[in-house]
Amino acid sequence: MSFETIYIPIGVPTFHLESAGKEFEKSIKLLKSIDENVVVPDEMLLGIDKLGAFLEGKNPDLLIVQNITFANSAYISEVLRKFDCPVLLWTLREPVIDGGRLRLNSLTGAYSAANALKAFGRPFEYIFGSPEEERVKEKINAVYNAARVKKALGRLNILQIGHTPQGFGFGRALDSEMMKTFGSNLISIEARELIDKAKSFSDEEIKEYLEDAKERINCLDEIAENNVLDFARLYRAYDEYVKENNIGALSSRCWPDFFTSFGTPVCSVLGILNDLGVSSACEADTYGALSMYIAQFITGKSVFFGDPVSMDENENTLTFWHCGMAPCSLAREDTGACAGLHCNRKIGPTLEFGCKKEEKVTVFRIGKKADGAFRMFVCSGEALDKPKQFIGTSIVVKTKNNAFDILNNSVTSGWEPHFAVAMGDIEEEAKALGNMLGIEVEAF
Repeated sequence: MSFETIYIPIGVPTFHLESAGKEFEKSIKLLKSIDENVVVPDEMLLGIDKLGAFLEGKNPDLLIVQNITFANSAYISEVLRKFDCPVLLWTLREPVIDGGRLRLNSLTGAYSAANALKAFGRPFEYIFGSPEEERVKEKINAVYNAARVKKALGRLNILQIGHTPQGFGFGRALDSEMMKTFGSNLISIEARELIDKAKSFSDEEIKEYLEDAKERINCLDEIAENNVLDFARLYRAYDEYVKENNIGALSSRCWPDFFTSFGTPVCSVLGILNDLGVSSACEADTYGALSMYIAQFITGKSVFFGDPVSMDENENTLTFWHCGMAPCSLAREDTGACAGLHCNRKIGPTLEFGCKKEEKVTVFRIGKKADGAFRMFVCSGEALDKPKQFIGTSIVVKTKNNAFDILNNSVTSGWEPHFAVAMGDIEEEAKALGNMLGIEVEAF
């Protein structure tokens, strides 16, 4: 995916240009360390005419507008007149405070720009600080990642396989809402289409998929052979549909159909798809799949998906669990991903393991308020080194904030019972993305 970031250092020539020039060079160095392809001007844009000439012919996905010195609101108005994309407004510190001349007056310029941005009704991100500050780099990096996700969402095909079970309507998505809010294309098919496709494959035609699964999952030979073969049939059916239709994320109906109509669960297929880069949620939770896609896009790592099922005040932990569809790559190294039987239906193969330790994780979800408006859940923490907590797959998260309060407040706020757990700290990216999409973010 091509992505264009443009650095726009605006100002006027009546301030201390030697100081401004030093900040200009340091800013470019910082931005190049984040995105080596960032588009930068040959010189500071110290006039509306120079600004206009630099912007000509550009097609940005992210604008980083920096008051290299003071600039009035006409500068940002010229930018907004040409482009409608995410904006990061960056204010520089005064390099010297010595009772003498004001060198840059960047901060006053930021107030002028922000006032115009608000008047235009345009959301924007903001950072104050010098290019050498780690906080500045972290903020710019988070906004850059969020803008990349926003663009990716506009190109995403997300697949909804079957309907949500009764009582699970919170995960059901509408194509118009998906397109309007996220820009994503929702494709809907019935579960029987993939079941019928799976049934059509001979044992010979699924050999490659079976061998691949054996490389990922331990103890498959302990599961009934007919179930293992049917699992490989499902694996091929899902994999081929995903590739043929350029699917980036999917939600799949699982129970009861795959037990009653096919005789084999789809859990392990979804786990493998996650490791193949296709964010996959069970119980037809499409907004869960969308949450997983965002988390996986930012971190580049597979994402856990499950229910909050336990809380320990002494450890300050929340445990997330599901029947057995977590990505194999998340399994503890001492056990690996093991095949098992579904906890209720006693049919396999499902996946069995506890997740390995991860220094930084983020519990994340795109959900809805009672009035139908979208919102985001964000909660930071770490994944502890814990064995499997219940039959199925589980991850134990020690939260940064008080786990009891998080549990209590999220329940009373009416959050859905499914969450993604990202392998990394994506809290700032989530907040920036929420702002870009006009979605309220609730940080716990």
